Amino acid sequence: MNRLTKKGQEEIVGFVVIIVIVAIAMVILLWFLLNSPNEDAIQNFEVESFIQTAMQYTTDCEDYVEFLSLQDLVIACEEGEKCLDERESCVVLNETFTNIIENSWKVSEESAVKGYKLNIFVNDLEKTELKKGNETTNYKGAFQDFARSGTDYKVALNVYY
Repeated sequence: MNRLTKKGQEEIVGFVVIIVIVAIAMVILLWFLLNSPNEDAIQNFEVESFIQTAMQYTTDCEDYVEFLSLQDLVIACEEGEKCLDERESCVVLNETFTNIIENSWKVSEESAVKGYKLNIFVNDLEKTELKKGNETTNYKGAFQDFARSGTDYKVALNVYY
């Protein structure tokens, strides 16, 4: 009878060891699932690359020499210039930037992007602000700065998620 009791105790200990091992495995699996990076999250390098690329985008605003890039259009807007077809360069700048941003960063409650805000500064004074959606506490941002003829320009973009 004593031998039968010991055999039962060994089986219970074995069962408890298996339960403990399974529980530890579940905790480790849960930890990895909770700490895995969100694939939909926006990364800083994405916003930075977007601004750098957008500034080189060729717009449909033409001067007497060429079609202007967005960077050149920022300068033309600040200097009050018009496109060859008499459109205001600031209007073309705002329309073009809005189209590029909205085609690149889909803003909605269902997507990862909840909103954006683009600011253009000239000598540290805000000249233009374009925004859409909600500003949240979670965002990634970047800026592109450049200078021409002693004037400092800065284009900053925050993408909220």
